[in-house]
Amino acid sequence: MFAKLVRTGFLIAAVGIAGCTNSSVSDFAPQHANKQLPEKILASMRAKSMNRNAPIMARVFKEENAVEIWKQKTNGRYDIIATYQICKWSGKLGPKYTEGDRQAPEGFYTVRPSQMNPKSSYHLAFNIGFPNAYDRANGRTGANLMVHGACSSSGCYSMTDPQIEEIYAFGRDAFQGGQTEFQIQAFPFRMTAANMARYRNDPNYEFWKMLKVGYDNFEITKVPPKVDVCEKRYVFNQVAPAGSTFNPTGACPASTQPDSLKVAYSEYQSKYDAAFASAMNGGTPAPKPTIAGIKEASIVSDWTRKRARGERVPLDPPSLNSDGSVSVSSRMGRIDSPAGRKMAALDAEKAAKEKAEREKAEAVAAAKAAKEAAKAQAVADADARKKAAEAPVQTATIPAEAALPAETQTAQSEPGTAAKLKKRLLGMFGG
Repeated sequence: MFAKLVRTGFLIAAVGIAGCTNSSVSDFAPQHANKQLPEKILASMRAKSMNRNAPIMARVFKEENAVEIWKQKTNGRYDIIATYQICKWSGKLGPKYTEGDRQAPEGFYTVRPSQMNPKSSYHLAFNIGFPNAYDRANGRTGANLMVHGACSSSGCYSMTDPQIEEIYAFGRDAFQGGQTEFQIQAFPFRMTAANMARYRNDPNYEFWKMLKVGYDNFEITKVPPKVDVCEKRYVFNQVAPAGSTFNPTGACPASTQPDSLKVAYSEYQSKYDAAFASAMNGGTPAPKPTIAGIKEASIVSDWTRKRARGERVPLDPPSLNSDGSVSVSSRMGRIDSPAGRKMAALDAEKAAKEKAEREKAEAVAAAKAAKEAAKAQAVADADARKKAAEAPVQTATIPAEAALPAETQTAQSEPGTAAKLKKRLLGMFGG
């Protein structure tokens, strides 16, 4: 059955074998773009019955931070030849929705010679082909999504420079051998029953179930699946009737699938269902953060636009919580770029202008307050003078005892001298 399955895979595989033009093979820069694969890998190829220039395929797993390179053997099946740890990818688990959401894509993509960039500012790079037919049919936007070096990512899969040199060499050699395009399968995680059970309540689960069909087809056949899009969804290894085509936004044609593949898939699915049911009851690691659809993608995209303009924004992208609230980092800053420096200068100029205007307003207000206070004080002083002028003259009344000489008052205050005083007074007035 497997031999027949392999023959079927050859008929429906998306990887075409044809001659490249001279320019597509020779337009590679010198040095690191032409670096050869290490002898250790070449020896592994020989051990696995692989030709050096045989076709390749790549698989990417976000959660496991892994890029796998698979290469075709002489029997037509593919086998893994190298695995690399992703240095950095941005965003969360889940697909890319819109330009600026910083999501690394998930799905089935195609790389052709024209997408290889030996002169990349990120050492070496190749464009994975986002958006593909599925992305366009679902209104997803973005551009320049790469696998590249330099270990820096804003929506790409970034590797170290030595890693990208080897990955690039695999693609270059395959194109030189006649492969016209190679497939990249990008997944959120290895699509095992345990992992699918972990994420069964995630908003991206239905999308991941769709990707899993392609994942399973490759696991069964070890041949890259034929990928089409109809009714805005992926379909795998389907053969349309003569004269019919797969329209990404139209109805799917009444397609068929080889019987051998259907039988193998049914057996595979039965084992998967049992494993999934078992995983539902077992303890598993907690799910990783995932993007909450187009709403969160739009929030992050808006943050990205402000950041690109050089505005002062939270240093980390905002995140949409399950209750609909948005988490924003308290750490603020702006990127160090011409736009950022220009925006900083404009902000400083604006702040200085606002400060000058504020100080001027405060001075005017202070002068006005002082003038009003002086006016109020003048009115108060005038009122005081008026009241003083209108007040009646008071005549002092002197008590009788106060009119007497001081010595008399003193004598009166002393009982022993009263008789002497009386006699003296009588003498003075002839008494």
